Amino acid sequence: MESTAANRAISEEDRLRAEIYNFLATYLTAKPDAVGVTAASALSGDDTEFGSAFSALARIAAETSEEEVGDEYDALFIGLARGELLPYASYYLTGFLNEKPLAKLRNDMQRLGIGRHENVKDPEDHIGALMEMMGGLISGRYGEPASIEAQREFFLTHIEPWAGHFFKDLEAAKSSHFYKPIGTIGRVFMEIEKSAFAME
Repeated sequence: MESTAANRAISEEDRLRAEIYNFLATYLTAKPDAVGVTAASALSGDDTEFGSAFSALARIAAETSEEEVGDEYDALFIGLARGELLPYASYYLTGFLNEKPLAKLRNDMQRLGIGRHENVKDPEDHIGALMEMMGGLISGRYGEPASIEAQREFFLTHIEPWAGHFFKDLEAAKSSHFYKPIGTIGRVFMEIEKSAFAME
């Protein structure tokens, strides 16, 4: 999504949150190149479920080529007619593409000053695009960093109702190998974010 520079600093906690959203966006919006696969192989984590998923991704990335990851991405999200998963809010929430969740998102994007990339063909309610938008709202990519209230509203409206289900499906997908721990990272992070917003 198109952006402008942030005008003020954000907390270290918010910087880390934005980085995780941006990490998920990077691997979900397009098949990773050799640099992306190498970067994944350098990750590390602790012994929590969240940290262990990063460590698992690093081990898999170290043993997997760019071509293999690309083939997996195609099988999961593109396919000959369609991929194993359809990573769109409209599909998860209504069973169809380009439905009311997408229209509502487009209205909120306009209100928040988030523009669509001209070279992106996917609808804006793609999971990768939503991760990118959330990271941008936190970091101030679209102007000033969004307030916690604005972040909560965007998360609860456009992400929380379906993203956890998508990430569970990604973990369990037949084609998932490199993407299986990414599914775990996304699922656990969505749970962390939901709990944090509930406590605000």
